[in-house]
Amino acid sequence: MTQPMKDLSLSARVQQFSALVQGAVITDINGAVLDQEAGLTAVCEVLSEARDNRSTVFVIGNGGSAAIASHAVIDFVNVAKLRAFTLHEPSVLTCIANDYGYEYSYSRLLEQMAKPGDVLIAISSSGRSPNIRNAAAQVATLGGKVITLSGFLHDNPLRTQGLLNIWLDATDYGLVEVGHQFVLHNVADRFGAGYGRSGSSKA
Repeated sequence: MTQPMKDLSLSARVQQFSALVQGAVITDINGAVLDQEAGLTAVCEVLSEARDNRSTVFVIGNGGSAAIASHAVIDFVNVAKLRAFTLHEPSVLTCIANDYGYEYSYSRLLEQMAKPGDVLIAISSSGRSPNIRNAAAQVATLGGKVITLSGFLHDNPLRTQGLLNIWLDATDYGLVEVGHQFVLHNVADRFGAGYGRSGSSKA
């Protein structure tokens, strides 16, 4: 059966994107749904604490999500004044992947680099990437905090691994990836507007 062509006009995509971001669902480690603003404030609180304690914020993803991680780190360092890093330097990542398997590419690095109190922001459109899930498990084991961003199925496994989990209800890679970028940019913008300054918790 022929599937109907989806409307790729710019105006239609804008409407879809707006609805997707406005419908973002944020859950806690127990799966409880948080009010969207309360959830984003909680994300900012985790990052503000990391900044105050000089803890490290690691941001990871694969492919397009790795590009999103790189962009987020720029904003986190420059605007939010966080000690933030990606982990996809090609020679290091390919060495670890070659020696231990790609599914352990990030977790093996974090085993050496992460410490209690550090934060991992794990990005996966599907929420099913084994290397992202293993990295989240590794940081939790080390006493760090995990924030996840995912999409696709509502019961994807990454959504159960974060202290806070941001989920976008779409199976369209383009919308989910841009949505994740938008959410992370919004978090950085809140710091740029003064969140956490002098112990303040105002977003």
